Parts: sequence; structure tokens; C-alpha cells
Amino acid sequence: MAAEFLATHGIDLQAEMSKIQFGTSTPDPAPSTTTPAPPFASDTTPPSPTTTSTPLPFPFPFPTPLTLLPSILLPSSPTTPHTLSLSPTTSLITAITPHPTPSPSLHPPLLCLPSLCHPHIHLDKAHLLSHPRFSHLYPPTSTFASALNTTTTAKTLFTPPDLLTRGNWLLAESVSAGVTHARAFVEADATVGLTCVHAGIALQHLWRSHCTVQLCVFAQDPVFSGSAGAANRALVEQAAALEEVAAVGSTPYVEADAASARRNVEWAIRLAVATRKHVDFHLDYNLDPGAEPLVWAVLATLRREAWTSRNPGRTVCLGHCTRLALFGREEWARLREEVRDLPVHFVGLPTSDLYMMGRPGEGEGEGGRDRGRGTLQVVWMVRELGLKAVLGVNNVGNAFAPWGSADPLGAAALAVGVCQAGGMGDAEVLYECVSTRAREAIGFRGGSVQVREGEAADLVLFGREGGGGWERRRTTVREVVADAGRHRVVVKGGCRVVVE
Repeated sequence: MAAEFLATHGIDLQAEMSKIQFGTSTPDPAPSTTTPAPPFASDTTPPSPTTTSTPLPFPFPFPTPLTLLPSILLPSSPTTPHTLSLSPTTSLITAITPHPTPSPSLHPPLLCLPSLCHPHIHLDKAHLLSHPRFSHLYPPTSTFASALNTTTTAKTLFTPPDLLTRGNWLLAESVSAGVTHARAFVEADATVGLTCVHAGIALQHLWRSHCTVQLCVFAQDPVFSGSAGAANRALVEQAAALEEVAAVGSTPYVEADAASARRNVEWAIRLAVATRKHVDFHLDYNLDPGAEPLVWAVLATLRREAWTSRNPGRTVCLGHCTRLALFGREEWARLREEVRDLPVHFVGLPTSDLYMMGRPGEGEGEGGRDRGRGTLQVVWMVRELGLKAVLGVNNVGNAFAPWGSADPLGAAALAVGVCQAGGMGDAEVLYECVSTRAREAIGFRGGSVQVREGEAADLVLFGREGGGGWERRRTTVREVVADAGRHRVVVKGGCRVVVE
């Protein structure tokens, strides 16, 4: 579908992907499986024709099936090497056994943890500040209004090739960091039509062996306010009906008034139920004690629409929610009670929350006294309240977040300071917030920081393969969360994936 759509714009998807911004127009052939790169043991069975007969339209090697990950460290035994047996056929870890005591080796064991996940990433707005097509649109100020205005203007210039280029940049950097699952927001409205959605479908298909890209059609613009509201609403509904789209997202706070914002919430939830999708809100993005939190309307609507019985297996994500940072003890108790058995996951987005929040009012000065900040205290929410909370990157390289990278562990490291979470067990929670908890939030199987038999062989190993040099080894989760380093080995579904 995406290829046909792009063809109507004169774009040959295969040709475009084979040359797009990667420095070569010829895809690399699949690597031989007869000489695996040490120290990992490769499955020497020839790859299935269904997965390898068609060359990847970008110059990254095919995933290499693995049968063993020898001499790795696990969170439960950071000093004793183990061997993992993998099945590329079932994509599972089939056995974990102690590794034979080695003689002195040049290949020190690497720490193995569950792979990373983006629970909230904007695919179509990534790297606007790096693409020459938008170089004239650098925001004049660092305010939310400036970011919104320049990004709205940029959207009028979106083209399929530009969307594919920037999307590939984002996904390549994400996979290199260890991301194997991602909820990617793609907008649909009267400005871009379904162009972002179809580009997202093309990228979803292209990266399917490296990363599971779950698409969320996103209503960034009002759907009940302004002259384009009805058109925006119709386009989101059209996209939500597509099989490749798994979630419906909206931004109630952009509506003109509180009544329209509540209509936005009700519409998005009903649309998600009707189309059997997850729902994902950008919600309560303010630090105004006088603003009524919209989270109460969301929870009430979910119960009124019988979400758990009418839309089983689908989750609810609430992103930003900075207004909750002003909650007192009674409000938090009320929130915990009203969430109860609902599959609600709160998504903290500290990179953009801290950048956008706390701006002094006009005439209040710039010195810092009036720069209160706020973001979800995810560790406290998980450990003290038992709520489901995770961390996301949100935006990369645009006016909403002109700093930070696509590495989810960057958000986890930031949260150590923001959440003052440096105590015993905090690092494990933060890692789960960008890994297994994040996967659960977007509808995949969750888990903990531990690596266990029978679980998915979606893994990341931290350190330089083969050792060498003066690089400090990371042997604990705490060290990875504090500073993960840049060398990582990524395994998805029992196969080694490489993006370089």
C-alpha cells in the first residue's frame, strides 16, 4: 500500500530506499553464515528464502541467526559468566547454563540485558533541525509557541523522500542503541494528509527484521476546534482503519476550550474501541495549578466505554502529564484508586518536559526564580504507588527537543537526577522503564530486567565485542543506567542485527 501511494507522487520506494542518505546505492549482500564473528555462535542453516530472497533496500547486513551467546553476564549473577542458547526459529531463549570456567581470555564477558524500547517517539518530526530542507526554519525562540509554529510550517514542506530520510536516520540510531520495539507517532491532518502515515508504513516494512515499528496515527492538531477540525478528524479515522496502524493518538490540550478537549478524549477512545487499537494521549502538558487535570476525564471515559471488556488486550498510554507533578497526597491516592485494573501506563518524557516547562511569564525575569520544572516521577510512581510508568524519548532533533539522542538510556540517565533515583533498586526500575515495562506499555509482552529461559531473545549486550582497549566494562545495571557507553551488541528474535 505504501509503495503504491508513494508511486502516485513519482517516488519509486525501492529505488529511493537503496540510495537514501546512507552513502551508497547498492545494498550489501547477506553476510555468510559459515564464518560467524567471534565470540557468538551462528546458526549455519541457510536462511529461509522468505526472509532473505529479496535484498534489503539499504546497506545493512541481514540479521544473523545465533544459536549461542557464550560467556555473558546476567543481572542476577554479574560475576559468573553464563551461556544463552537461542532459537531463531521460535525467537526465544531456550536455555541458560553456567559457562565453563575459561582460561585467561582476551574476550571478557559482556553484560546481557533485555533490549530497549521506544514507548513514545515521533517518527515524522525527527531531525528537522538537521535536514537541509528545513534549515530556514530554526525556531527564533525556545518557547513552546515557537516550536509549534515552526514545526507546523515545516509540515507544509514534508515530502515522501524527506520523511523516509529522516525516519531512517531515527531508526538507524535507535537500533544501534539497542531498540527492538518502538511506538512511532505519524501525524494525519489537513496539512499532511496521509503522507506521514504511508511513509511510516514503508519504514515499518523496511525495518521489520531489525525493529518492530508499531505505528500510532496521531492527531497533533485540533479535531473539534478550528476550520480544519472535521477534516483532521476524518483523516485520523481513515488511518485508524489501516491494518498497519496499531494505535490512535491525540492531543486534547490543543483544542480551543475545555469542552472540546473532553470531546477529543471521548472521540479518540471510542475510535480506538471501534477499530480495536491502543489509545495514546499527550495529556496535561502544563504546570498550572489552576488547570483542571484532564486525566480524570480520560479515566472516567475509559470506564464508561467499558474499555477492558470491549477492547481487551489494548493498552492506554498517557504521555507528558506534567500537571501531575503538582499533585498532593490525596490526588495521588485518588489517581491510584481510579486507575485500579485499567491498563493505563504513564509515559514520562523528561527530555522535552524539562526543556518546555518552567518558562517565566512576561516581565518576570530570566534569572531562574520562576523556572519551576516538572516531569513524571516514574520511579516513585512504580515503587511507592504501584502504578505503571515508563520513560520515552519523544522528540529528537526538532524544536520541541533540540537536544538529546535516540538512545532511550539517555532518558534513563537523565531520570536518575530528575527523579533523584540513585538508591538500591532504582537503576533496575529505570532500565525496565526503557525496556520491558516500556514494551508492556505499548502492548507487547513485558517482564523485568532479568533475562530468563522461555522469554523473547530480544537482547542487548553492553561493551566492545572481543574486548580490547581501555574502555571501562559495565557489569551491573546501575553502571549501564548511569552511563551505558557506546559499544553494544543487539539481538532481535535470536538474530544479531547490525546497523553501521
